[in-house]
Amino acid sequence: MSNPQDVGGNDPDLPFPEKPSLFKRLRKAVIGPPRDLSDRGIFQRLSVIAFLAWVGLGADGLSSSSYGPEEAFRTLGAHVYLALPIAALMTATVFLISACYSRIIAKFPYGGGGYVVATALLGERTGMVSGSALLVDYILTITVSIAAAGDALFSILPSGWHELKLPVEVFLILALTTINIRGVKESILMLLPVFLLFLATHVILIGFGLCSHASELARTSEEIQVGFRNGLATLGVGGMLLLFMHAYSLGGGTYTGIEAVSNGLPIMREPRVKTAQRTMIYMAVSLALTAGGLIICYLLWKVQMVPGKTLNAVLSEQIAERLPLGHLFVILTLFSEGALLVVAAQAGFLDGPRVLANMAIDNWLPRRLASLSERLTTQNGILIMGGSALAALLYARGDVRHLVVMYSINVFLTFSLSMLGMARSLISRRGSGESWKKEFALFAGGFLFCFMILVVTIFEKFGEGGWVTLLITGTIVSLCFLVRHHYRTTNAKLSQLYAILSEIPRVTDKASAPLDPNQPTAAILVGGYTGLGIHTTLAAFREFPGKFKNVVFISVGAVDSGAFKGEDAVDKLRDRIQKELEKYVDLMSGQGVPATYKLAVGTDVVSELERLCFEVARGFPQATFFAGQLVFQRERWYQPILHNETAFILQKRLHLAGRTMVIIPARAG
Repeated sequence: MSNPQDVGGNDPDLPFPEKPSLFKRLRKAVIGPPRDLSDRGIFQRLSVIAFLAWVGLGADGLSSSSYGPEEAFRTLGAHVYLALPIAALMTATVFLISACYSRIIAKFPYGGGGYVVATALLGERTGMVSGSALLVDYILTITVSIAAAGDALFSILPSGWHELKLPVEVFLILALTTINIRGVKESILMLLPVFLLFLATHVILIGFGLCSHASELARTSEEIQVGFRNGLATLGVGGMLLLFMHAYSLGGGTYTGIEAVSNGLPIMREPRVKTAQRTMIYMAVSLALTAGGLIICYLLWKVQMVPGKTLNAVLSEQIAERLPLGHLFVILTLFSEGALLVVAAQAGFLDGPRVLANMAIDNWLPRRLASLSERLTTQNGILIMGGSALAALLYARGDVRHLVVMYSINVFLTFSLSMLGMARSLISRRGSGESWKKEFALFAGGFLFCFMILVVTIFEKFGEGGWVTLLITGTIVSLCFLVRHHYRTTNAKLSQLYAILSEIPRVTDKASAPLDPNQPTAAILVGGYTGLGIHTTLAAFREFPGKFKNVVFISVGAVDSGAFKGEDAVDKLRDRIQKELEKYVDLMSGQGVPATYKLAVGTDVVSELERLCFEVARGFPQATFFAGQLVFQRERWYQPILHNETAFILQKRLHLAGRTMVIIPARAG
């Protein structure tokens, strides 16, 4: 038996060498050249440190201060005396939820997002519901962030320009989709300057806003007390409490980005857990100070709504009147706010495709959503997130208040399930010591806060967009059940059909003769060592009895989001594929047929298989290629989406090169 080869790199001897098309050259210029999978340091260079993670993921939480506090303050109406307790409770909630997710990060060091947590702690179906909610959440993360960015940026422009706001927002979504296909770290580094500008301008905005009114705190305190007494007289205790909870709940958009850090663990630099927890601290402190500080500034400066402007725009204009170069300060503040909201949309592009990929690996969604592009990004997921966000933007016509309602419902559904799962987990090990009680109290408190916000938002805003979110989430849940049912049914039928093939008796224990490259050879494309691969092998010899004297097994390990999780991930995948191929070689040796194998790893399975096939064709001139392909008695429109058609695509390429390839049907029902 000849020495098997692990093939990699580019093959200059492929038939039909041709100059890349204009589209391919343009695509490479925009997206960038392919990543080198043989580079063991690639994962290190694609991962990010805590500060960059704060930019790429924490910006989602920090930017929510542009619309969350405003929504809460506007809901209070004339009862602004409740702003101070609202600010205090918002700050406490930020730290509470962040503390919970910091512990979730420690428990789920490879990604503790809502889908993973709920699946592990509450069961697969509950996890799928949480994952479906997360998908809508991350789509709306992009949409809300871009819509709010448009509001901020156009607050500094004349009203005649406002007709361009929606087209500009559409352009921003398309631009973000493109740069995210290039890769995670590139997209973060490109947006780093605007994040730093936001920090600088908002430190001045909030710091000056508070310090310049320090001498008026006594008078403001008296106004709050008078307002509180008047509120009790007009609303009563119950009415005041309802108004407070209503405003607090509708300000729930403030907390929407906290979960992004937990779900974004795979891009963190090692030590991953410490990096993520440090990122969580950065985000919690910055968000709490910004959100709480803005609400207090609204109160101190008596900020009122102005048509076509955000409350932050009105506040910055009032403060700018007391600052040198005040007009420039307003422009920089609102520009940085809008730009940070664009950065915040990154969370949807970073984490949304990852949720899609995780659910695809678990067979809730089409498996191709777990595939990585040659730039090692979940390109299909990025395109889905970008397209869906664009559709949501056009549906809501860029109305932030409408979108925030849709957004908040799924965020707090995911929060509630994660907190409930952790609390349940702690109860199950309550006898392990005293520390569980403190953690249980933390997660129980987090669950109560999140569930309360969820319920109030649904009831208060059901007719203002809440029903749309529930309908879309319910539709995704139903789709997931259908996809899982299809995969399970298909796998069960295949296992039943080919179960007998797993135990093939050996005809001989003698070592097989050496391979003779000049003899007819069966080159068989296989995946794992499964009934389908064995069926394809046996069918090749059954359909051409006595013809083939050698066998070459060909396999490509697909580097998808499930496999690419560390510096040694590619090596582990290669080792696993090699062991599977060695089983095929042993199977044929037991039948007295000399065999070897060729393997490669890559993100584009078809291209890698094509390259290996032409290398086999050069080494074995009389090779005939075989591949198995699932066939269904009743063809449905969705089957090509759920199952790859690699065999048909490769057959066409080999036929164009004058090589023979036979597709062995594998009945799936």
